[in-house]
Amino acid sequence: MQEQTVYKRFIMVASIVMITLLLDQGLKIWVKTHLTYGEEFPLFGWSWISIHFVENNGMAFGFALQGVYGKLLLSTFRILAVSFLLFFVHRLIVEKANILVLISFSLILSGALGNILDSAFYGIIFSESYYHGDIAEAFPENGGYSGFLRGKVVDMLHIPYFKPVFNIADIAITFGVILIIFSYKQFFHLEENQVEEPKEVRGDFEG
Repeated sequence: MQEQTVYKRFIMVASIVMITLLLDQGLKIWVKTHLTYGEEFPLFGWSWISIHFVENNGMAFGFALQGVYGKLLLSTFRILAVSFLLFFVHRLIVEKANILVLISFSLILSGALGNILDSAFYGIIFSESYYHGDIAEAFPENGGYSGFLRGKVVDMLHIPYFKPVFNIADIAITFGVILIIFSYKQFFHLEENQVEEPKEVRGDFEG
C-alpha cells in the first residue's frame, strides 16, 4: 500500500512537470520562430492580456543580472536550485507530504526547469531575434546566437498596467509560491504522531 501511494505521488509530480514544460516550451518555441522581437497582439482578442515577444538574460518577470558573467552566474545558480528542488521533491514524495505542498513544489520545479532550458539551449538552437527584424530560425546554418548556458529566456505574456512581461514558467513558480503560503500549516506543522510522548514508568509495590 505504501509503495502504491509513493508511485501515485510520483506520477502526479511527473505529470505536473511534463504538462507545464510542454505548455511553456511549446509557446516559447512558437513565439521565437513566428514573431519578430517586440511584436505584439491581443491574446484570443482579449484586451486585458496580450502576446508581446521579448527576451531577457535573467530571472522571472524580466529581472536580470547584467553582463556575460552575470548570466553565467545566474545559470549556474539555476542549475543548483533545480538540483536541490529535485532532491527535495523526491523527499516529499517518499515522506508522503501533504498533497498541496507537493503540488506547490512541483509547480516551482517545473517553472525553474522551463526557464533553465531557455538559458541552457536556446542560444545554441536559435538565431538572434532583432527588434522588428527577421524572425529567428531554429538550427541555423551558422550556429545559434550564443553558447551553452548563455541563452535568453523568452517572455511573451503581458498585462496592461503590469510592466514585466512573463511566461508560463513564471506563472507556475508564482502559483507554487502562493500555494505554499496557503498551505504553510501543513508544510511546517509537525503531526502529533511524529512526536513521541514520554512513557510513564509504573510499578506495583506490595505492602
